[in-house]
Amino acid sequence: MPPTSAINNVVVHPLVLLSVVDHYNRIAKDTKKRVVGVLLGERSKGQLDVTNSYAVPFEEDPRNPGIWFFDHNFHENMFGMFKKVNAKEKVIGWYSTGPKIRSSDIDINELMRRYTNDPVLVIIDVNPQDDLEIPTSAYISVENNPEEQSKQERTFSHLPSEIGATEPEEVGVEHLLRNIRDTTMSSVTDQVQAKLSSLLSMKKRMEEICLYLDNVVSGKIPPNHAIIYNIQDILNLSPDMCNQSLLRSLAVTNNDNMLVIYISSLIRSILALHDLITNKLQNKKWEFDEEKAEEKRKDDSDEKAVDKADKERKEKGKAAKEEEKSK
Repeated sequence: MPPTSAINNVVVHPLVLLSVVDHYNRIAKDTKKRVVGVLLGERSKGQLDVTNSYAVPFEEDPRNPGIWFFDHNFHENMFGMFKKVNAKEKVIGWYSTGPKIRSSDIDINELMRRYTNDPVLVIIDVNPQDDLEIPTSAYISVENNPEEQSKQERTFSHLPSEIGATEPEEVGVEHLLRNIRDTTMSSVTDQVQAKLSSLLSMKKRMEEICLYLDNVVSGKIPPNHAIIYNIQDILNLSPDMCNQSLLRSLAVTNNDNMLVIYISSLIRSILALHDLITNKLQNKKWEFDEEKAEEKRKDDSDEKAVDKADKERKEKGKAAKEEEKSK
């Protein structure tokens, strides 16, 4: 069911991820608990930018999901202080470390509707099992169909989400990652790694599509025509891998990329070897200069010793002559 709001996309900024991870590590690390907080941000042209967040005291009964406590007084005080710092940031929803939607989430979402019309729930997985997936999932509550409202009036509908950052935030993230980033990797290698990750993610999606279609054919789940239409659109947009000219073009492009990577590796090795040889020559020249300087210092010290001995002999001879004259 599509959401009733005009939100088409949710962009989560890095500061929010860092704050949520810090909140989880302080409160619920190595436990089965989850943490909950409030999201702040702005809405603009169908896009929801989640730029800030803060933690809120939250407790729930693990045996009875319907029993929970959300400290809304703490939330109101915190939002009042945040509003003094940046009045543009509004309450846009709340976050949970899930890692999945729970039965009490729709009730918590109704509480958040007191502070914003269409609160967004962003589930942030602090312990992701798949590195290819982004750790965020966004949802918004919508009204159920009339035949389903006997169970619950509202339910969650999924929203597309992504990780985004402004230019200052990108600089900060680069600064944080400077110690773990492999600077020896070229931009071409980065592009190849990104394509490999995309292909692995695409393979996982294709496996999910195959599993869904198998379940529909076997009668385990009823067919959903909207999903089937989307699958048909995906297949229609996919390239025809039986086309020989397309295969030849892909092979040529792949070979060109591999050739560039190979040549780059050779150049990097040659430059490293050249630097090593240059360093050895400089060290050898430095040692030779040190030996010459040491020899010069030794010769100078020997000359000074000889001059001092001659001077002492002359002084003794002069003293002897003066002594003879005095006699």
